[in-house]
Amino acid sequence: MASFLVTGGGGFIGSHLVHHLLKRGDEVRVLDDFSTGRRENLADIAGDIELLEEDIRNLEAIRPAFAGVDYVLHQAAIPSVPRSVADPVRSHEANCTGTLNVLIAARDAGVKRVVQASSSSVYGSNPNLPKVETMRPMPISPYAATKLMQEAYASAFYASFGLETVSLRYFNVFGPRQDPTSQYAAVIPIFCTRLLEGKSPTVYGDGEQSRDFTYVDNVVQANLSAATAAEGAGQAFNIACGERLSLNELLDRLRTILDTDIEAVYEDARAGDVKHSLADISAAREVIGYAPQVDFDEGLAQTVEFFANLAE
Repeated sequence: MASFLVTGGGGFIGSHLVHHLLKRGDEVRVLDDFSTGRRENLADIAGDIELLEEDIRNLEAIRPAFAGVDYVLHQAAIPSVPRSVADPVRSHEANCTGTLNVLIAARDAGVKRVVQASSSSVYGSNPNLPKVETMRPMPISPYAATKLMQEAYASAFYASFGLETVSLRYFNVFGPRQDPTSQYAAVIPIFCTRLLEGKSPTVYGDGEQSRDFTYVDNVVQANLSAATAAEGAGQAFNIACGERLSLNELLDRLRTILDTDIEAVYEDARAGDVKHSLADISAAREVIGYAPQVDFDEGLAQTVEFFANLAE
């Protein structure tokens, strides 16, 4: 049994990590200020975790959360490209200053390893596919720039202080408990809920933009493998399935599952959005033992079922 701190544990990915860790018998502490996370994501396990409600932008306030912890899974962030375009300062403070504070607190507490959430958005306008970790990052949004800075701080703390860090570049994660209500919500929960409501989903651009959609259980497995892998410290890895789907194809699959013929409404593309995304996951397989267990269609079916149950 190991002890884990999950920052942002009330969020979509963070709460899945917390639930999985508890199932396998680990001790779990959660650090979250619930600015973007949701208390209901932890309601069924509230008595099984230690919860510290603090803001990662306040170093002294978060230090107690790191005491006696073996591993830190750092998910806390202000997510979303559009949100960062609207408010780049807040994204920087949470994602850059907040991450620096997490790394300092982890170093000072003697944590074994920090695994942190990065993003495929760091590749930005680099047109080459698939995305390989050796490519030059070319971020085109403030959010992407903050994630690249997180990676730089992580590798610098490993080089300067010996704090083991691993950065995971998530590619379009989806699954149950993803919030569809925010104006900055991810595309799959928005499409699901709109179609379930009998309404047309909105597509920004022509719908031919493609994504390497990654079911959340695969991301959980990547985090847990990265925490204890013998190699990989100081590095960044793509976490995806190595397949891509256009938004129009996604809509077709959702319409088939839901047996509906509702058409989408198309609007202008949004600033900062990347046209195509596809991951090479061979490094993650070889170095940290990542092996995606849930394919896209299975994950999509489980996600639709979750949102359909909510709508009843």
